[in-house]
Amino acid sequence: MDSLELIVVVAVAVLLMGRLSRRTGLSEPLLLLAVGAVVGLTPSFASFSLPPDVVLFLFLPALLYWEALTSSVREIRNNFRSIALQSTGLVLATAVAVAAVAHALGYGWPIAFVLGAVLAPTDAAAVATVARAMPRRILTVLRTESLLNDGTALVLLAVTIDVVTDEHPFSWSGTALAFVESYAGGILIGAAVALLLIPVRRRLPEPLLHSVLSVATPFLAYLPAELLHVSGVLAVVVCGLVSAWFGPRVIGSEARIQAVAFWEVASYLLNGALFVLVGIQLPAAVRALTSVSLLRATIAGLAVSVAVLGTRLLWFYSVPYLVRLLDRRPQQRDRRITAPQRLPLAWAGMRGAISLAAASTVPATTSEGHLVGQRDAVVFLTTVVIVVTLTFLGPTLPAMVRRARFPADEDKSAELTLARCRLSGAALQALPELAERFGVPEEDTLRMIQDIEDRTAPAPGSAHRRESLRRLRLALLQIERDTLTDLRDSGRIDDIVLRSVQEVLDVEEVRLGRP
Repeated sequence: MDSLELIVVVAVAVLLMGRLSRRTGLSEPLLLLAVGAVVGLTPSFASFSLPPDVVLFLFLPALLYWEALTSSVREIRNNFRSIALQSTGLVLATAVAVAAVAHALGYGWPIAFVLGAVLAPTDAAAVATVARAMPRRILTVLRTESLLNDGTALVLLAVTIDVVTDEHPFSWSGTALAFVESYAGGILIGAAVALLLIPVRRRLPEPLLHSVLSVATPFLAYLPAELLHVSGVLAVVVCGLVSAWFGPRVIGSEARIQAVAFWEVASYLLNGALFVLVGIQLPAAVRALTSVSLLRATIAGLAVSVAVLGTRLLWFYSVPYLVRLLDRRPQQRDRRITAPQRLPLAWAGMRGAISLAAASTVPATTSEGHLVGQRDAVVFLTTVVIVVTLTFLGPTLPAMVRRARFPADEDKSAELTLARCRLSGAALQALPELAERFGVPEEDTLRMIQDIEDRTAPAPGSAHRRESLRRLRLALLQIERDTLTDLRDSGRIDDIVLRSVQEVLDVEEVRLGRP
């Protein structure tokens, strides 16, 4: 199989399945997984194996960074207790539950705990894809949980792999110390990298260089963390959150537009590619299963899937109520949600490429050269759980969100109104002095004052007038575009001139909004 063939197949699959999902309403991750499995059955891709380092060191930092950049720092701070409990306690509880079920099915405790660590974290890509309709607070909790639980699971996986390969015996104190070092080191490195890059961003002369730095940032945080054997996941997430907090003060509008456009395309393509690549590997995981029969392994995979889903459901309908008994502060009572509204959080437990990559990192031999028994079963069981959760949870989650009947996010509407009023007030206060400084005629100043006032307190009929003017300007922009293209086609202007003028028209169209 040629690398170029793989790139073309993945890109075409993401494009076609994205279009099909939008036309039919079917789950996009599930469609991508299915088409990947079909591709994996072809002879050209029969031997394909995605190196785990590609996922952990290339895909993961980029996806985590973009998710962190688009998260709400305030909501994370307000819901920190829930996020911390889910990204640590729920991960450990899931690992223990999966290990117990696997051991009951005949797997040794060490390899059972490896499987538990592999399947403990939810998949950020899957959650972000299917959970968009949730309110801001709930979505922030889910997204942040899926960002941070990778770090907990990877530390736990490293500990269990050491036990399996006989490199280090299990120790409660050693495990606790490993978690503390990994978390503290990741947080410090992520914050340090973000703060050190602030003066760099201030001095970059071009938007293009800002975009280059934006692409490099997650890897600048992830690399030193991995070299120091602390959590690269936490380093990237903290770096993204700190960068998002200081970004509005150090990044210009042109650079921000360019960077956001890049990350939106890149994250969508990377997310889609991961699902396709996981699907391609499904047939290979079946063929590689030799330590146990396919039927027995499938039954075990379904049992482990029930453990994964059941643990999450039990957690969300037990731990929050225990917290309620211990914390009766008024501000906490105001933030409580009903049992039906809790179900979508419990339902958002999809697993994905991170789990499969983690399973692939389990070594084939011990430190003494002996084969690691049942490693092939770990990969197969992980594959089964990924398929089950994406097939069962992903398509049904939107229905769960609708049944929860979340109230409208009134706080967001109020905050939008507050922001617009304050911005307009500041602009109106400064306008006379600025107009005099720049020599703007009085009639133009009055027109600008009217436009600003219409944004906050529209006069009767002003909304219709603004919409009519917007449509008129968009129509004129299209005429200008056609004229510009005709000039290029007739050879009167060069393509370089076309792109220069076209950029101005594009910015204006973005400002006006879509026609």
